[in-house]
Amino acid sequence: MVVEDDAGLRDLYRASLRAVGYFVTAVGDGLDALRRVESHRPDVVVLDLGLPRVSGRDVQRELKASPYTQRIPIVVVTGMDTSDLNPSDCACILKKPISAEALITAVQKCFRRQTHA
Repeated sequence: MVVEDDAGLRDLYRASLRAVGYFVTAVGDGLDALRRVESHRPDVVVLDLGLPRVSGRDVQRELKASPYTQRIPIVVVTGMDTSDLNPSDCACILKKPISAEALITAVQKCFRRQTHA
């Protein structure tokens, strides 16, 4: 799942991940992300922190607090300060701007960790 409020970046991330074979759901705000996770538990969440309605930080905290979603790897992709994030709650933190290759590499690492867990 890609959670990004910038439509251009959301489309770029979704297209990049689909091009290498991932099924990608994309939403534009934190509230939609939390609703979607309830109905379809993603394998990985690519999460911007600066989101409307519910912030990315709140989405991250809610996902980690729920037994249903706490093991979902979160790849944070943001231009915001991340010093307040707990690194153990994120699979990876990428600072914008990022390349499609960096995103794909981060998501692939999440899948490799899941198969070895």
